[in-house]
Amino acid sequence: MYAIYVRHLALPGSGKLSLFTMADVLTYVLPLMLFALLPYHAVAQTYSHVTLGSSLTAVGNNSFWASPSGEFAFGFQQFRTGGFLLAIWFNKIPEKTVVWSANGNYIVQRGSRIELTTDGQFVLNDPEGKQIWSADFAGEVSYAAMLDTGNFMLTSRDSIYLWESFNHPTDTILPTQMLNIGSQIVARFSEKSYSNGRFLLKLQADGDLILYTTAFPTDSVNFNYWSTGPVGSGFQLFFDQSGYINLIARNGSKLYVLSTNTASTKDFYQRAILEYDGVFRHYVYPKSADSSRGKWPMAWYPLSLIPANICMSITARTGSGACGFNSYCELGDDKRPKCKCPPGYSFLDPNNTMSGCKQNFVTQSCEKASQEKDQFYLEEMINTDWPLSDYEYFQPVTEEWCSEACLGDCFCAVAIFRNGNCWKKKLPLSNGRIDPSVGGKALIKTRI
Repeated sequence: MYAIYVRHLALPGSGKLSLFTMADVLTYVLPLMLFALLPYHAVAQTYSHVTLGSSLTAVGNNSFWASPSGEFAFGFQQFRTGGFLLAIWFNKIPEKTVVWSANGNYIVQRGSRIELTTDGQFVLNDPEGKQIWSADFAGEVSYAAMLDTGNFMLTSRDSIYLWESFNHPTDTILPTQMLNIGSQIVARFSEKSYSNGRFLLKLQADGDLILYTTAFPTDSVNFNYWSTGPVGSGFQLFFDQSGYINLIARNGSKLYVLSTNTASTKDFYQRAILEYDGVFRHYVYPKSADSSRGKWPMAWYPLSLIPANICMSITARTGSGACGFNSYCELGDDKRPKCKCPPGYSFLDPNNTMSGCKQNFVTQSCEKASQEKDQFYLEEMINTDWPLSDYEYFQPVTEEWCSEACLGDCFCAVAIFRNGNCWKKKLPLSNGRIDPSVGGKALIKTRI
């Protein structure tokens, strides 16, 4: 006999399930019996239950288990480079936007397989049978399911959630999902790389919700560049069914509103993501042209972002800042940070503008700095600075004095002049930014 289970909407994250009416059950009996006749490794099926012994093999972009509505899918996404990501994604939009992944740090190859074994283990193996990832839980699994909320769960015979993707987020949260105390999401490395990047959002034990830079390539925290502050003891970050994102207390009261919503979850897909640039954004996407009503693009549209200007938010004593070393950050008209190289420098990796910049010229020799002085000049950049990269400071001086002091100093890569103050900067430059609020000018040393 077959039974269909659904989650209580009033208790998101509770892990409890309830039975449909007998009429509902009868509606599903025939389709489920037909599914049972299909082979376990069948491709692109819509499952209510994923039974023990089922598996998916990485052979293309059509190897997945869909939720009952088809709005979400769990399976393999293939990269242009040929590797595969085990992921959950929005399945009814062309972008197939990923909301969770298992192996972002270890992309697998064609022929890899995810299997719900007959003894209840959920394991990802590469083509040689080496284990790459597994779900960690206690108890005996009866079946798995991809839910219409975007949550993939492993369930016991007595309807207890033993493991669920909502409790192991990567960089994204969805409506009805929550982050509990101690939980965190980590930004991916770049737009095209799903490995862990340089930023994380964490709900700390003291209830403070904080955005950190990381001591990359580790996930240990480095610099706090945004927090909810002393608003009380936060208990959960909750993305509710209405599309609001709130920090809530144990008694359910709202302590801090991260994002309000002008689009319903009925008509719009929604997600909140800590993106690779360190900004936490709440996005919506019309489910149909009727939902759009000509006011919304048929694409992901940001409703809110934190912080408002990340270029000016990060001034850390260690690490590169919002962008890579020797680069600077500029906020675009679209409110997205743009990482750029100063004159005489170019990107270490042209495919990743957050990788930092390198000099395109031979540096000034310290053995004959005075003789080489006439082989260099200073390029001006208004409202630009690299805070905390200085090693000498002078005041009050003129701009001409500051320029000559840098040109004659083999250690000086940049001089900052502002209101009679002169700072000499050394490599690597960090925390670079250009913004009208900075004031003054940067004098960039480069070879003629």
